[in-house]
Amino acid sequence: MAEYRNTDGTTTVVERRSNGGLIIGVILALAAIVVAFLFLTGFWSADVKKSGSLPDVHVSAEGGSLPQVAVHSKEVVVGTKATKVTVPKVETTQATVEVPVVGVKDGK
Repeated sequence: MAEYRNTDGTTTVVERRSNGGLIIGVILALAAIVVAFLFLTGFWSADVKKSGSLPDVHVSAEGGSLPQVAVHSKEVVVGTKATKVTVPKVETTQATVEVPVVGVKDGK
């Protein structure tokens, strides 16, 4: 990174970035293409003498046990008591009113 001071008092910062990752990626891709080409044309061949297998795994476990725990708690008491509270009284009445009606009229 380099800093340059301009004549008007501002500073210009120049960062140099490399393309190393891109170059390595291109080289690896070309190597994979060359290896595939050599196998496809028969220049290279692979004879498998013995097939591979996954390892045999044997797992054994013994049953466990839960810990013994003694729990002591308080008793919760639920009940009711008489208390005076102001409650509003709501009444309903029936009245006849006109409401809008929407309909469809056939032109016939």
